[in-house]
Amino acid sequence: MKKIILLCTSGMSTSLLVTKMRAEARVQKYNCTVRCYPEAVREDEFRDADLVLLGPQIRYQLKRLREKYPDTQIETIPAKIYSEVDGAGLLNYARAKMNEPDAVAAADSGEFSRGSSL
Repeated sequence: MKKIILLCTSGMSTSLLVTKMRAEARVQKYNCTVRCYPEAVREDEFRDADLVLLGPQIRYQLKRLREKYPDTQIETIPAKIYSEVDGAGLLNYARAKMNEPDAVAAADSGEFSRGSSL
C-alpha cells in the first residue's frame, strides 16, 4: 500500500483534495492511503511516506525538506491541479512521480486532466 501525504499551510485547504483523491483511488482500485497535514506537523509523520506533496503556498519548503529527508520523495502539487481541486489529476500525478508504469505513460502523454484514469 502506498502512503501519500499532502502538506499545506494549515491542513484545511487540502482536505477536499484528499477526499477527491481517495474517491479516485477507489475508482482506479489503487491501494493507497492519502492524508493531509499542516506544514507545522511533526515531520516524522511523513518520514515513511512514499510521496509527500507540498501545496503551492508552501513550495518554498521543498529544498529544505528534500535536504533534511533525502530518502523521502517530496514534490510540489502543480498549481492548476491544486486550484481546480482535481483529485483525479493529482492521484495520476502522484502515481507518475512514484514511477508507476501506467501513470508514467499518462504523464508522457499529458493526461493529468480532470477525470483522466490509468
